[in-house]
Amino acid sequence: MTQATSSVDRKAKEAIRNSRGQGKAKQFILWVAALIIGGILGWLNIPALNDLFNFIAVVFTRFFQFIAVPTIALAVITTLAALGAKKDTGRIFAHAVVYTLATTICAAAVGLILYLWIQPGNLPANVIGAGASQVPQKLGNVTYYDHILSVIPNNILQPFVAGNVLSVMLVAAAVGLAFAFMPKTENRAALFKVLLGAEELLFTLIRALLWILPVGILAFAAQLSAQISAGVIVGALGKYTLIVLGGNILQIIVIIPLFLLGRGLNPLRVFKKMSPAIAVALFTKSSAGTLPVTLASAEENLKANPAVSRFVLPICTTINMNGCAAFILVTSLFVMQNAGVDLSLGTMITWLFIAVLAAIGNAGVPMGCYFLTLSLMSSIGMPIGLMGIILPIYTIIDMIETAENVWSDSAVCAMADHDLKGKIDDDNSNLDGLAPQL
Repeated sequence: MTQATSSVDRKAKEAIRNSRGQGKAKQFILWVAALIIGGILGWLNIPALNDLFNFIAVVFTRFFQFIAVPTIALAVITTLAALGAKKDTGRIFAHAVVYTLATTICAAAVGLILYLWIQPGNLPANVIGAGASQVPQKLGNVTYYDHILSVIPNNILQPFVAGNVLSVMLVAAAVGLAFAFMPKTENRAALFKVLLGAEELLFTLIRALLWILPVGILAFAAQLSAQISAGVIVGALGKYTLIVLGGNILQIIVIIPLFLLGRGLNPLRVFKKMSPAIAVALFTKSSAGTLPVTLASAEENLKANPAVSRFVLPICTTINMNGCAAFILVTSLFVMQNAGVDLSLGTMITWLFIAVLAAIGNAGVPMGCYFLTLSLMSSIGMPIGLMGIILPIYTIIDMIETAENVWSDSAVCAMADHDLKGKIDDDNSNLDGLAPQL
């Protein structure tokens, strides 16, 4: 009787796995179809359709932003509360930081090498002067100190209302650590149960959002296609654009896969498992907004330990900015070169590390790298007219950068999970079972 029951259970589990596999295959086909159809409809450049797709794209972007901020907060709070002051916390954090710094420095170094090789020339002074009018208002005088101060909240609600990801991380880390060191009372247990319930509710919302995501992909693809056909992202800054995009692509297809191979992981397998998150990042241009899908992909597809994924990925969303580091470095050098600054090798290497540190302090939101670079250039007195010229072509740069950032986040999570397998406690009962099924 026991053997018969066991056989039935195995067949049932196998049937469930087959059903899930078929469902994922159908979902992937649906996503690709939405991408192709959206691209074709956007290329037709029909005004009424463009307006509709723009509206849908904004709606989906707001959906992601709505879910992302509380997801970041709850993931960090519950994970820190569960891990507490255990040595596991230090191990996971150390792996996340080491891999983040290594990949980010490599991304900036690739950008610097391409800059030295391609050597973009200077633009005419009148063109740069005209570009000053395109710089967003009130951002020309923003300093990097202002950027740092904006991260420190003056009340607990302000970061959530403003959607300031770094501030949310600070609040969440403080609350999570407070939970870890609180006495194990009934009140603590009850409050922690409420947080876990809220996290489960968010993952249910993520499941619903993933179910209707093909509509969003259709709109995002059409929006991008319409911009390309209208010539919005085609400019005269060919060499500069080539350096930025070339560096991003090299990081995506060469550098990050080499990191994964070095840790004994198959880059193609990791990329395939994390492709839903990378695709969403490409269109939403927000690694923070993509976090719910990144978490879901890591836990459901990659089978990462929730104790690792829910600690590493929210942190990586705010500090692991490969594309941003390369953009800050290349753009800063380009602006300073056009301003007549003598760019010695020592100056360039110094700015490489400045770009890495600045990228770590950037929030994973649309155009975050652009505004951060603008702040840096303004704070050292550089003319910012060139930033206005870059602005029209930043759409495509931002898309590739965000996809690169999320791909790097995924790789860091996969490597940390691989390194720590069997080395951290497997008792994650408070965290298991909450990831949405993709």
